[in-house]
Amino acid sequence: MVTMAMGISQARGVFQSAMVGDLGVGRQVFGLASAISHLVFGVGMPFVGALVDRKGSVRVALVGAAVYVLGLIGTAHASTPAELYLASGLLIGLALSATTFSTAVGAVGRVVPAERRSQAFGLLTAGGSFGMFAMVPLAQALQASFGWRGAFLMLALVVAGVFLLALGLKTPAPEAKGGAAQSLGQALREAGGHGGYWLLISGYFVCGFHVAFIGTHLPAYLSDRGMSPTASAVAFSLIGLFNIIGAFWFGRLGDRWRKKYLLSAIYLARAAVIGLFLALPFSDGSAYALAIGMGFLWLGTVPLTSGLVAQIFGVRFLATLSGIVFFSHQVGSFLGAWLGGYAYDLTGSYEAVWLAAVALGLFAAVVHLPIADAPVARQARPAAA
Repeated sequence: MVTMAMGISQARGVFQSAMVGDLGVGRQVFGLASAISHLVFGVGMPFVGALVDRKGSVRVALVGAAVYVLGLIGTAHASTPAELYLASGLLIGLALSATTFSTAVGAVGRVVPAERRSQAFGLLTAGGSFGMFAMVPLAQALQASFGWRGAFLMLALVVAGVFLLALGLKTPAPEAKGGAAQSLGQALREAGGHGGYWLLISGYFVCGFHVAFIGTHLPAYLSDRGMSPTASAVAFSLIGLFNIIGAFWFGRLGDRWRKKYLLSAIYLARAAVIGLFLALPFSDGSAYALAIGMGFLWLGTVPLTSGLVAQIFGVRFLATLSGIVFFSHQVGSFLGAWLGGYAYDLTGSYEAVWLAAVALGLFAAVVHLPIADAPVARQARPAAA
């Protein structure tokens, strides 16, 4: 389920050049539609997470899959910016909040032992990464054969398969006995008073900025620099391929090393990779190197961040608390996707946004270091209403 939902979402950047040309709009419009999708995705995550914690994953995922199909069909028929914002922005954003990490993290976190939880989250993230690797060339091929509108209709058929996959999800079991009884309100107050939770939220904003800016604008940027559509699609697919490796690897490391230090290292490495790409002469080889480097670091943050939330606060309200952290990620995604298009339409270049991505990577590398990552101590208390 996560593989298809995330893969198709992250492949939408392939369609940018064709869509803006056909609709007669600037890249800011495409970027804003993508940004709305990311923001709605983030806004929906805490609420979807709360539903998952209370009702289970199956019904939430089924509704999300249906909305996803509607969003893709609506995108295929869009003829104005407003229609694009509604279909590709609002509907797909809502669908992603119900078909990706909120529904899956809660289910996985409840059934996997704590000592293997980070690795399990890494496998989950790697599944989403494989979706990007698989869906980017598929989207490119569908566009070449059917045009961008026909491609979105074909992808709607693919997403319909999420219905079948969602039927295989099981409702998470209650948290293991022995922990203190806690209500959702108590969990939110506890997390809100924990300084490390806010630092984690701040750092995840940067992750969202990076992946949305690059995911939305890299194909067009590479085309501007003279790469063929095929070579650009290969570079984009390399992000997904190496993300599979990186997500799984960082997930395994998270069960052995302190997650906050791994997160700091990831953000520092991202800043270095982007900085080197900007400093070196552009070539197909440098573009592939950027894709490989960023791909390896792409979503390695997800198992570590989700694992850190579970480590500190437990798994009873993991989907909700992770959803709140992910909202910050999606605020960053909104800015990364929109600001890239805005900067390009204003200046004819993405350079300022690339430089901002480097600076934000350095910021995130620093803010993770002081996180207090020990499990919170709770006294037994009756659950509040």
